[in-house]
Amino acid sequence: MYYSDLFYQNSMKQAFYKLNSDAETQSDFNSWLRKKPIDIGSYLSANRVFIKLLFIFIFLFIIPEKSHAQENPGITTRAVVYQGDTIPYIELPTFRFFAPRIFTSNREERQYQRLVRNVKRVYPYARLAGIKFDEYSKMLDELETDAQRRRATRQIEREIRDEFEGELRRLTISQGHILIKLIDRETNHTSYDVLRDFRGAFTAVFWQSFGRIFGYNLKTEYDPYGEDILIEEIVQLIEMGAI
Repeated sequence: MYYSDLFYQNSMKQAFYKLNSDAETQSDFNSWLRKKPIDIGSYLSANRVFIKLLFIFIFLFIIPEKSHAQENPGITTRAVVYQGDTIPYIELPTFRFFAPRIFTSNREERQYQRLVRNVKRVYPYARLAGIKFDEYSKMLDELETDAQRRRATRQIEREIRDEFEGELRRLTISQGHILIKLIDRETNHTSYDVLRDFRGAFTAVFWQSFGRIFGYNLKTEYDPYGEDILIEEIVQLIEMGAI
């Protein structure tokens, strides 16, 4: 006997006992079944209608609520089409990883730690130089005459001297070399180019010649993949907040 037949028979028995509370035996049920087919059919029909309504209620009210609760609003992003498929395109931030540095001697470790201190000492000035360079360049470009630019340049020089001259004079020669390199990194201009753009070729040549006496070369360019690879590593560690 199939499960549906058992369910049907049990439903009929439930109908019989509800309509005949004094019935007790299977024979009473069989006798009643032969006599009252219409009543049983009516009861089962009503019972099926109730079950259908119950399922409709579940699907219309309960399941949609669960689906709504689990709905993920998602994110909006760019996409690219590749071979007919639309693929989300998300740019991930650059991840930098530096393996722990291994030193071959105590002397090498001391030299590296000294370089770290020197870079940390001058890097804020180089960053500020990059910001000020962009700011002053835009300001000078907006001026109409050479006379206005000369007055503005003198004003810029006074501001820089008043704010930074005392601190920069306390830099060591090694720190000065690093600062010249980092100015090129932050401005995309050598210190010589910056002087020439703001004070003219004569001033740039003068300070280049004067700096040579003390071992400075204002035309030094930053080489992050060669000579200055350690400085670049330290700068990136500073920017990451690792040191």
